[in-house]
Amino acid sequence: MNLNRREFIRLLGLAGAAGMFPGAGLSASSEGSRLYDMPAFGNARILHFTDCHAQLNPIYFREPSVNLGVGDAFGKAPHLVGKNLVKQYGIAHGGIEEHAYTYLNFQEAARTYGKVGGFAHLATLVKKLRAEYTQGRSLLLDGGDTWQGSGTAFWTRGQDMVEACNLLGVDVMTGHWEFTYLAAEILDNAGNFDGEFVSQNCKVKEDALFDYELADLGDFNEDSGHVFKPYTIREMGDLRIAVVGQSFPYTPIANPQRFIPDWTFGINEGDMQEIVEQARDEESPDGLIVLSHNGMDVDLKMASRVSGIDAIFGGHTHDGVPAAIPVTNPGGKTLVTNAGSNGKFLGVMDMDYKGKKLRDFRYRLLPVFSNLLDADAEMAAYIEKARKPYLPKLQEELAVAENLLFRRGNFNGTFDQVICDALRVEGDAQISLSPGFRWGTTVLSGQTITMEHVMDQTCITYPETYVNEMSGENIKLILEDVADNLFNKDPYYQQGGDMVRLGGLDYSIDPDAGAGERIADMQLDDGTRIEAAKNYKVAGWATVGSQSPGAPIWDVVADYLRREDTARIKKLNTPKIKNVAGNPGIA
Repeated sequence: MNLNRREFIRLLGLAGAAGMFPGAGLSASSEGSRLYDMPAFGNARILHFTDCHAQLNPIYFREPSVNLGVGDAFGKAPHLVGKNLVKQYGIAHGGIEEHAYTYLNFQEAARTYGKVGGFAHLATLVKKLRAEYTQGRSLLLDGGDTWQGSGTAFWTRGQDMVEACNLLGVDVMTGHWEFTYLAAEILDNAGNFDGEFVSQNCKVKEDALFDYELADLGDFNEDSGHVFKPYTIREMGDLRIAVVGQSFPYTPIANPQRFIPDWTFGINEGDMQEIVEQARDEESPDGLIVLSHNGMDVDLKMASRVSGIDAIFGGHTHDGVPAAIPVTNPGGKTLVTNAGSNGKFLGVMDMDYKGKKLRDFRYRLLPVFSNLLDADAEMAAYIEKARKPYLPKLQEELAVAENLLFRRGNFNGTFDQVICDALRVEGDAQISLSPGFRWGTTVLSGQTITMEHVMDQTCITYPETYVNEMSGENIKLILEDVADNLFNKDPYYQQGGDMVRLGGLDYSIDPDAGAGERIADMQLDDGTRIEAAKNYKVAGWATVGSQSPGAPIWDVVADYLRREDTARIKKLNTPKIKNVAGNPGIA
């Protein structure tokens, strides 16, 4: 039998899926049966997921091999990767938990243990953990980035995820990418959500207050300007727990302001402290927690400066951190957690309250392995129904992956490179730029890349592409700006995300250098040095300030893959990283 390259690669992928690779016979079930044993403790159970990015079905997701910490964050969670993370948390080498929390031996382990996440499997785990705890004493929190990230979420404007979360039983949520729909759509979705949407930092701008009526915004507070409730009080048996919402502070900067022109966000310690004190003084709850989309470094700083918070359940930066981190502040201590992304993890904190004080706790970050958890029948039926109209488009086969295709990591990912290559080829450009988004699923080598995979990587409400002339000086300014966002030693100046991805351009970076001094040695693929005064043809997408004129990025990538037939990485434009020796945030 004669096989072409595409057929051969496809057969390799099928062999892996069938368990024909070395090591594939290892028993995931025997090793993983203990994963979901969590004996009840205390008198309140908090379940928390975040940043699922509309992934209703199980997926593959590779954790980063580069997650650098600078300044006070050096060598501390969440800036630990691979063997350094395993060592820090005493995780068994080579097992299912190592696979869940790290990138180590990813492909072989993924073929052994299978996919992660999926709302039907998550629903089974949620029901199990709630049933095993005292009835009425559990809460399910959603940290946001729920209504965006898939083709179906885009085409339904987030409605498929609202219904899925209702079925899952989410009690309270906050947001970030939720705010990249139009204001009316956001309010519609929030109104159809059975739980409560809370955000203490989402307000109507002062100059727009007179244009709003209470009827326009269900939870609008005319006096405070809050679009949504800043907090809610939830009864858990004889306990009353306050849940404060903190949306992504930099939404109008990182995402288009034009979708929500009258709303403002921000991070303000004084406002948070005021809300915490108001909730404690007026409601006298037994405990108070914050549901945050700040990003973990920001949460750690905020926890050190704001008193009265028992625990922060955080998101945004997609950090799967196995333990809660206690942070000392003037009022005592606050526990800080982050529960990863893509439906891969469920954080579980059992809290013991007495006399309106948190006396003790137990915390685990549980990986959601679809092979180890039965699919909940009701949720599975809903997912099948919600996806059915879109399957012909989602299931289109575009190409076969020659390499492992992933996104997460500070500097570049292989799927990012595919996007950058597509932009260059389709736009006939010298250089391409792609945002350092942290969402996006993983494709194993040998797998067929479908339109759904492309949508998972690119699906936003401002997907238009562009091709522009850009000076070498301006390209450097862009790289410096993003680097300062990522590596500023003050977390309050970090906006999350990773470095902008590049095609056709190499450079060096010193994360420890000061603003404007991190980027050097810029050159094209052929070694030609970038000149500050010279213009270059640059292709890109996801412009924040205004709408670009080009085709949606998913169409550009799909056209490229259809012609390529096999997606291979000819060159990975990863920068040379300086002064990171000994940093446990790099492999």
